[in-house]
Amino acid sequence: MRKKYFAKIIARDPNGLQVISACCAESKVKIEDIKFLKKNKLFLLSIERLNKERDNKKKINSICKFEFVDNVKSKNIDQNDKDLILELLTIDLLKNKDKFEINLIFNNNSCITLSTEIVEVILEDQNKI
Repeated sequence: MRKKYFAKIIARDPNGLQVISACCAESKVKIEDIKFLKKNKLFLLSIERLNKERDNKKKINSICKFEFVDNVKSKNIDQNDKDLILELLTIDLLKNKDKFEINLIFNNNSCITLSTEIVEVILEDQNKI
């Protein structure tokens, strides 16, 4: 029996975040699978993505966890539409004085901006679909 290894990628700088962005490009996200735990400063995104590291054909459920998040803003996203599925196009990082802005850019010109002092992002595969 072959062991199944699931990816876990940790990003602490712009280069690491680019790797996670590349792995998450074209992934599907349901509105109800986006959570901001303000007290814990955690932003969680449950995504269905293609396994780009291996063969690009298999779909995987993954969790993209952003830590030390102070604030979250969204644009052009109807948060009441529980059936809405967004496609994550890219994750962008901007430095603004001593803060970072992590922009999750989706299809339909929609976007979520996370404000943080530290870049700490973990992409962890949960299971194959």
